[in-house]
Amino acid sequence: MSDVEETTNQLLDVNLHENQRAIQVTESGPRSESEHLHVTVGATVPTGFEQTAADEVREKLGSSCRISKDRGKIYFDISVESLAQVHCLRSVDNLFVVVQEFKDYQFKETKEEVLKDFEELAGKLPWSDPLKIWKINTSFKKKKTKRKKVTQNSSKEKTDNGRGDKTDERDVKKEFTSNVLDSQILDYYENPAIKEEISTLVGDDLASCKEETDESSREETDPELLKFRVTCNRAGEKHCFSSNEAARDFGGAVQDYFKWKADMTNFDVEVLLNIHDNEIVVGIALTEESLHRRNITHFGPTTLRSTLAYGMLRLCAPQPTDIIVDPMCGTGAIPIEGATEWSNCYHIAGDNNPLAVNRAANNISSLLTKSQVKEGKLSWGLPIDTVQWDICNLPLRTGSVDIIVTDMPFGKRMGSKKRNWNLYPACLREMSRVCRPGTGRAVLLTQDKKCFIKALSRMGHVWRKVHTVWVNIGGLHAAVYLLKRTPQPFVHPSEQDGERSPCTQR
Repeated sequence: MSDVEETTNQLLDVNLHENQRAIQVTESGPRSESEHLHVTVGATVPTGFEQTAADEVREKLGSSCRISKDRGKIYFDISVESLAQVHCLRSVDNLFVVVQEFKDYQFKETKEEVLKDFEELAGKLPWSDPLKIWKINTSFKKKKTKRKKVTQNSSKEKTDNGRGDKTDERDVKKEFTSNVLDSQILDYYENPAIKEEISTLVGDDLASCKEETDESSREETDPELLKFRVTCNRAGEKHCFSSNEAARDFGGAVQDYFKWKADMTNFDVEVLLNIHDNEIVVGIALTEESLHRRNITHFGPTTLRSTLAYGMLRLCAPQPTDIIVDPMCGTGAIPIEGATEWSNCYHIAGDNNPLAVNRAANNISSLLTKSQVKEGKLSWGLPIDTVQWDICNLPLRTGSVDIIVTDMPFGKRMGSKKRNWNLYPACLREMSRVCRPGTGRAVLLTQDKKCFIKALSRMGHVWRKVHTVWVNIGGLHAAVYLLKRTPQPFVHPSEQDGERSPCTQR
């Protein structure tokens, strides 16, 4: 069980009951109504990994899951008691509660009629239960903000009182520990630029506190006035209207119905209007920023999303005591995600670029700082090592690695397509050497599919392609290849060609 899940289990009962009591005051409804609330939650996931996300939902929440026809989305039913665990899913980017779903919506023939129907639709939707879930979800954020304010004031008092001693510092850390535990249920990950400058968790918390405190003060001044926006995501060729037109007219009807204030930037509620061909899903967002930023504080030019890293790791089904290597780790997203979810394995992060190795080490250090504060102890580690090495000459024994998972250079922002024709064959050859024959696996992400397939065709005696997942990386169509190491022993190139071919650096 991961640290986030343990935290969730410890705090779920306390926080949930407090939040439900807060909802009772607002709604003046019976407590049992919230306790037995069931809703449908939608989640956006990396395209191609919908099945992986559905499997995680079934494993961790025990809920049946449906994959949408609209790529990159899944839907599942939960009770309100499971709301916290939903935010701990590793494979989801964004979450929203479904207000209503129309699987075969009949659009009128003219634009005016369709937009008129959207306006009338706003007043017919069952908003009550989804808004209750949104309020419970929002209360997590409000409690987090209040605790940050207390922490900031406490730290300021200790600074103003003089030099302070080590005991005072420990008191501040202890007080902040409980705050982190309570707020762990919903972590919204701050701006990467801010995190690049402030590497420690305590400093990061203090830096972002002022803005959240100001926002909290505005909410307390006028608690009844909610600001909202409508976001329309549309896919399909047969629509006679644009996304902006649908959002405008539907948003106007929502404003008239709730008397909320429209605000495109500083909004409290984000209403989602997802349209895919004849399917319409109306929802309310539960996340402000994508959850894929959870582990990375130091970003590089090609930082891999944590949710995609998790999906790649799940493809190779890690087992306890497996040795998992990312030979081109970049910022360390894959080994960090692996060590967080599969802590009973040993992870090695390496790269030939010293800047990349440094970023990975800093990201691991930031995660360790966060974990130490949460655990309340100074000596706590992750099963990760970082190494600077040559991908074509790894300092690892032959047949010593169980799993290789890496994001190979696309030849766009890093390297070049021309260099990949030399790099890819050399990489696959060296990976086959260190990977355990018969049981070893490799999961490799690349956009340079032509070059990879050509290189793999020359390695058929040591690698067998098992599965391919097509993904979208920043608008680029890429592929994740699951390879299985054949039982054939590795033969060194020098024994075949008389000389080892040089490796082109990444």
